[in-house]
Amino acid sequence: MLKGSILQRLDEAHRHGKQPLNLGVYYKNTLVALCHALEDFILDSESAPLMVTAFQRGKWYLEEADRYKDLADRSEYVAIMATPDAGFDSHPTSKKDNVALVNLKSEDPVAEEWHLMILSPTYTAMVLCQELSDADYGANKPKEDLERKFYGFWTFEPELVRETVELAIDHIKGYQPELAAMMAEKVARMTAESGIRQRDDLDAVVAQVVKYLQDSQKNLHQPEQSANFSGFKDLDENIVSNEMQAFLRMAQLLDITDVSNPMAASEVAAMAEAMSQLLDLPAWQAKRLYLSGLLHRVGLPEVTKDRNKQSQVQKEALEESKSLPKASVLRVMPQLEAISRILTHQREAWDGSGIPQGLAYDAIPLESRIICLLADFQQKMKAYKQYSSNKNPYTKALADCQALVGKRYDPKLLDALSLLVMGMQQGMTLQAYQPKIATGMWLIDSGDINKNKTASS
Repeated sequence: MLKGSILQRLDEAHRHGKQPLNLGVYYKNTLVALCHALEDFILDSESAPLMVTAFQRGKWYLEEADRYKDLADRSEYVAIMATPDAGFDSHPTSKKDNVALVNLKSEDPVAEEWHLMILSPTYTAMVLCQELSDADYGANKPKEDLERKFYGFWTFEPELVRETVELAIDHIKGYQPELAAMMAEKVARMTAESGIRQRDDLDAVVAQVVKYLQDSQKNLHQPEQSANFSGFKDLDENIVSNEMQAFLRMAQLLDITDVSNPMAASEVAAMAEAMSQLLDLPAWQAKRLYLSGLLHRVGLPEVTKDRNKQSQVQKEALEESKSLPKASVLRVMPQLEAISRILTHQREAWDGSGIPQGLAYDAIPLESRIICLLADFQQKMKAYKQYSSNKNPYTKALADCQALVGKRYDPKLLDALSLLVMGMQQGMTLQAYQPKIATGMWLIDSGDINKNKTASS
């Protein structure tokens, strides 16, 4: 990691803290698709953002300059960092009043980075990478442009995006102090507004990211690409891994924004892993149950105060559409079809009174029943820990769940949960950790993840 680069400064600030960066390696075609998806959502966003980009060389900016005209029209301000090349300053987009070019010195470490930062009161996103050095490549230096690799990460997390934008502004200060001061004022105003404005639909952003990545994957296998390059396996896996990352980052953001329960996904996943062992589930089922735990908040049906009214509304919508909706945006990724089905039915009830389809008993997928129970138990346990003087939140939360046995929950699963609670009371520790998001393939690289999709026993 280049000393003095924006990525290195951010990594240094987080390396020994509570939130180390989730770094990984990305191929160029993956980053192009990812950046285009995140950029193009600006056209649909509710607020005009501040965009900060680093293109390495001016020639890379020139390849994007035409589309950046449309982005600039929908942005409050665009700052572009790159070393100047022929034509860099003369393109019409560079002449727009709300576009600034920062001509980096060739020895500047940021000239080796590829950055996209989008900050607004309603939408934040970021890609932060730097290309591998010759020493990093070693004997495997890329022969084709498609093989170029970059080290870094991407995220939707507002605090992290804002922190990185501030680092970029600090870097720009050494070149254009007045521009840096103006950008700092915009960041301060947008930060103040972000607390009072409703955020853009994250489902739509993630769906767009996955679509662009899938389109990029299709383009890899076009005849003109195949004629020049045959090493598709690693590139394919990098694209699919980033599709998975999009959902995991969405789930992570949902947790982070819930200040009262910021570890819900990882804790439910950890309990699901333990429950799999208690129920002696096969490895393929345990794996998709763990992933369902991580993603259980993604596309969770909205809960109204009147559960009976909600159930009726959902059932009427189903009758009208004649189709069963899958969980949120998960349906756009074929590898998550089984997970989508599990999470679609996580609000079903054992006695048939749940949503969205009113399934009952063993007609409800087993994993859906488990996630329903564990998600409810985790929320109750967290609430008792925070807002109650009760010295044993595990027992109290378990008692609340036991009161709904045969109604909301499968009686067999309560026996397993009781054993799990007994273990936790006796000192058993469940490792609730954030997964390595930047290497998402490990969650879906098994052909068994979609195996026996309809198993429910």
